[in-house]
Amino acid sequence: MSITYKFPLKMHVGAPSTPVVKEGQKVKRGECIAKPEGLGAKIHSSVTGKVTKITENEIFILGDDNQSAEYIKIKKCGKIEDTAFEAGIVGAGGAGFPTNIKLKSQVPDGFVIANCVECEPALHHNIEVLEKNPSAIISGLRYAMKATGAPTGYIAVKAKNKNAIVAIKKALFGTVDIEVKELRDIYPMGEERALIHEIFGTWLNPSQLPFEARCVVLNGETLENLTNAIERGKPVIDKDVTIVGKLKGGNGSHVFLQVPVGTPVKNLIEKAGGIDGAYGEIIIGGPYTGKSEDIEKAVVTKTSGGAIVTIPLPKYEGPIGLLVCACGADEARLRNIAEKMHSEVVGVTTCKNVIQVRGLNKCLTPGDCPGQAEGILYLKKQGAKRILISNCSDCSNTVMCCAPKMGIPVYHHTDHVFRTIDYPLTRRLPMDEK
Repeated sequence: MSITYKFPLKMHVGAPSTPVVKEGQKVKRGECIAKPEGLGAKIHSSVTGKVTKITENEIFILGDDNQSAEYIKIKKCGKIEDTAFEAGIVGAGGAGFPTNIKLKSQVPDGFVIANCVECEPALHHNIEVLEKNPSAIISGLRYAMKATGAPTGYIAVKAKNKNAIVAIKKALFGTVDIEVKELRDIYPMGEERALIHEIFGTWLNPSQLPFEARCVVLNGETLENLTNAIERGKPVIDKDVTIVGKLKGGNGSHVFLQVPVGTPVKNLIEKAGGIDGAYGEIIIGGPYTGKSEDIEKAVVTKTSGGAIVTIPLPKYEGPIGLLVCACGADEARLRNIAEKMHSEVVGVTTCKNVIQVRGLNKCLTPGDCPGQAEGILYLKKQGAKRILISNCSDCSNTVMCCAPKMGIPVYHHTDHVFRTIDYPLTRRLPMDEK
């Protein structure tokens, strides 16, 4: 049966790309269908088919019944950063920043960090690639080092991913310019400034970029895409995805590698066994920063790491306070969850570590929290009988050190996700992680 694939025109930082195809036009897999004007990225069709509809925000392509893995190759370029542009490579970890811009940075005395932390619990596709094909990421790292002039590379991965570490070290045997960095299992260890702090022991302030620490940070899948572009002429037309949650057959993770961009998420959930009865939300992304989306509208994009089917949210028909953190859900997401819980929001405050940078919430020291007693006390005075938080591991730890003593039960916005997949709730950190 034919499938309609949907391509959002904004799968990246910057302005939406501009369509270069017309309705009714036949396109081939790998063909460019939209180009950026200014900061942005090219978009290529992941399938061979017919353009059926173009809106202000999306291009719809009805795929042919028979699809081939072959694709139209991008043009060959002399510079690595130009190849990244032609391939439409952006940060695959969720940020979506155009990779060609990062590769223009020159750090002749610096470092390129392959961010393979896979920060969000429940997502496992990055680690599976490291276990099965670490050379794809290592090659991408070397290309990035060549483009930026960096003499040293790091591959950052959580120490708990032992099989991936063994595979990487085996592939790196005899290498002296690339080192594996094994990191703690806390959230948000994959955030760029948290990553740099963990490796070098220094904090960048929220307005600083990794370049100011002589670093270029690139997601592992982004580096895989760079390898594919340079060695195979392949544009970003496929995405690695994790499907997990309330599924028939169990709540274990289902990893799908190289799924065509634009594929309906509903189709992948069916491939993973289908939803097991009533559910709460379909979260696109990870437990901490993912968004609830309509199952009939959600599609795989260049930046979507996964889809989580959750159990129904608990009901609390009472006054609740919101503690907003820069590392997790924003206020809009917390209000959305509170509404689904049938709660009345009586107060909102932000984490003690939050500051505003260019209109966005940023954490001063992500993953290292100074304490939340003041915020909890404020919400209690506003009449909150419970609080809904979106904090990182350490921040949640500080909340749990004070809120229960004040008689305030705590609900973390990831709780219904982690209960679905039998994962420890974000509460107290183990002693060795403090």
